[in-house]
Amino acid sequence: MTTRSRKHPGRRPTLRRSLTSRNIQFIALGGAIGSGLFYGSANTIGLAGPAVLFGYIIGGGIIFVVMRALGEMAVAEPDSGSFSEYAHRYVGSFAGFAVGWTYWFSWIVINIAELTAVGVYVTFWFPGVPRWISALLALLLVLAINIISVKSFGETEFWFALVKVTAILGLIAFGIVILVFHLGHGAAVSNLWTGGGLFPRGVSGLLLALPLIMFSFLGTEMVGITAGEAKNPKTTIPKAINQVIVRILIFYVGALLFILMLVPWSKVGTGSSPFVIAFQDVGIPYAADVLNFVVLTAALSSFNSGMYSTSRMLLTLSNNQQAPHFLSHLSRKGKVPIFGVISTAMVLSAGVVLNYLLPPIVFVYLSSIATFTTIAIYTMILVTQWRFRRAHARAATDTALEFRLFLWPYSAIAGLAGLALVIVMMAFQNSTRIAMFVGPAWFAILSAGYLVMRTRQRRQATSDDRQGGYRTHEAALHTSTKPEDSTSELRALDDELSSGTREGGP
Repeated sequence: MTTRSRKHPGRRPTLRRSLTSRNIQFIALGGAIGSGLFYGSANTIGLAGPAVLFGYIIGGGIIFVVMRALGEMAVAEPDSGSFSEYAHRYVGSFAGFAVGWTYWFSWIVINIAELTAVGVYVTFWFPGVPRWISALLALLLVLAINIISVKSFGETEFWFALVKVTAILGLIAFGIVILVFHLGHGAAVSNLWTGGGLFPRGVSGLLLALPLIMFSFLGTEMVGITAGEAKNPKTTIPKAINQVIVRILIFYVGALLFILMLVPWSKVGTGSSPFVIAFQDVGIPYAADVLNFVVLTAALSSFNSGMYSTSRMLLTLSNNQQAPHFLSHLSRKGKVPIFGVISTAMVLSAGVVLNYLLPPIVFVYLSSIATFTTIAIYTMILVTQWRFRRAHARAATDTALEFRLFLWPYSAIAGLAGLALVIVMMAFQNSTRIAMFVGPAWFAILSAGYLVMRTRQRRQATSDDRQGGYRTHEAALHTSTKPEDSTSELRALDDELSSGTREGGP
């Protein structure tokens, strides 16, 4: 991580505000719905049973508090660096550094898995196509989308989100028809409490499911990042954030509620996609093909979002002299951080190769590490908002904030307590326990990297100051040895000597 050049320390590249309200709304919508819902919900149902609905309500409440806290800062100070930039301003340089690189790392891990999943989904229809070819084509497609302009990213996310929303609303609609007209085999509201009741695994099962539930919400924070490129952030950002809780209730709680009524939870929580099982039981033809198309879209959407958000985070780190200077370069036409996009794509391409070489369990562990780092990012958002609000209170400008976290500071305290509970519960599962060791090790590596970076910056500053002093000294010498100045000095000395001789003579 090289330091940034001190040539233009105050000059920052300007992103183009091209994202419309429609773009922001669907980016927020797509960010809240990922493959974690379509496939990952099977694991959460297996852990908690029907009580998983309460888990998504609890997790959704925590996320809503985090998003309101982020929205308060994003509306007041729109910036594409979002929580990394705010942490840098209100908590400290290391906080911004750690949050920025941790967020980049989290998306890298997630997108490696998503990119590999694209290859798996394509082989469902074309078994003869090697997975690495599908993954490579997906990488090139998303790379092109993000290089062209932020507008192309926003429009692509609109269509990706539309596919996911249509699939979920379609399931809910079919569920209502089947339950009202008793068309399904075994479909009944009583499926929610038969087979062990609402809490068949006890309260402990619900608590154990919380880390996986929170991980499925990763992407909702992208609304804060888009503030730096939104046409009217003071209007679009509050609207998008206020709808987060509604989206979670409809697309997570609503969809899973109908799935659990259509199919007994013991049949759903078996590792396969709950949507496939529900679609097949409902009798939708080509249910597996329909879902494969939806999850392929979800994987591409997540990958597209990750490419966008990581490139903007690298831009912010570069602006703050915490990443190489070239990462802040914007393309002439699209005004996008082109080298940030390309650098992320290069790392992801190497990750795909490793994904085929290393055993699958390694990437299960990486996902759990990403969960740990995600919780750490959400925690820092709440801490930063606390410092942000206090800073505005000292300046007597807190009453002028247009979009505020409700019931502060009690809501922030409740959010921090909920995130702490999630971290504790990660220690009780084999698949997530490793994150309790690797997560702190990651932050230790970041701390060492930060110290190295700061040492190099101090040395560079000292070297620049010395060179500036030498140049000043040389300029002074050059000025004092001009011919006319030398002549005048010699004449003055001659007059002084002559006067001294006259005064001291016999």
